[in-house]
Amino acid sequence: MQHFGDRLANRIKELGNPTVVGLDPRLDKIPAFIKERAIKQYGGKNLEAVSASIIVFNVGIIEAIADIVPAIKPQIAFYEQYGHAGLFAYEQTIEYAHKKGMLVIGDAKRNDIGSTSEAYANGHLGLVDVFGTPTATINADALTVTPYLGTDGIKPFTKVCQEQGKGLFILVRTSNPSADEIQGQPVGDHLMDEHVATLVEGWGRDLIGDSGYSSVGAVVGATYPEEAHTLRQLMPNQIFLVPGYGAQGGGAEDVKPCFHENGTGAIVNSSRGIIFAYLKDDKWGEEEYHEAARQAALAMKEDLGQLF
Repeated sequence: MQHFGDRLANRIKELGNPTVVGLDPRLDKIPAFIKERAIKQYGGKNLEAVSASIIVFNVGIIEAIADIVPAIKPQIAFYEQYGHAGLFAYEQTIEYAHKKGMLVIGDAKRNDIGSTSEAYANGHLGLVDVFGTPTATINADALTVTPYLGTDGIKPFTKVCQEQGKGLFILVRTSNPSADEIQGQPVGDHLMDEHVATLVEGWGRDLIGDSGYSSVGAVVGATYPEEAHTLRQLMPNQIFLVPGYGAQGGGAEDVKPCFHENGTGAIVNSSRGIIFAYLKDDKWGEEEYHEAARQAALAMKEDLGQLF
């Protein structure tokens, strides 16, 4: 199994595009014609129709961007709120993205300890025992993970990464306004997020590939550019997953400190700014939602491309 850090770094280089599209479907923003068709097909306004609407919407987005964007990042909360029907849509989305050659970063922010952490790691990234047969179930390429439980909670995930060629993005500095309440607090001579960064660098040290990047990356938000510069120095071999671009207020200049000077080392996320781009301009009809998403993705690629 090829090393995740290498797979992601190579795909970014091939497409010349360090972006990831967050597939966070909101039922009220999915085009009406998709929902109406699903309601008719499944005999009413039920969970099956919700699931079908999400799948059709996501397939349209994936088809529109697969040749220009390296990866998608579905946020599991938008799926699991619909129970088994939503999780089915999550799994189908991952499977279809793989068919189109895209990498998938599952945004689930999981962690625990012991056998519970192992179950999360095996379910999202690895293999589970199905009556004696090791079987991939959710099968994302990488997963967002919280570091709060320390090394005990991380080891089961890094073990699966080593065995299955998968990756992690560990929360270091998130993009939300209240991040400072914990991540920005002093711990000795450093901030909490800087202490976590040193841990992440250590957790990923044995998983560095030919690209020079580890399969253990870090989530570093675009909304704290000065701190991102410090974190980049502390984690030279980590690929940064950068939320906060676009709808959350971060621009191209804000994400620049997350990259190395040669323009590598980060992948920048945009979610609703791309997948619901058709709602932002009257020139797009709802049937053109996928084309609007493609054009928004191309504009983001061009915006980031001016940095280096």
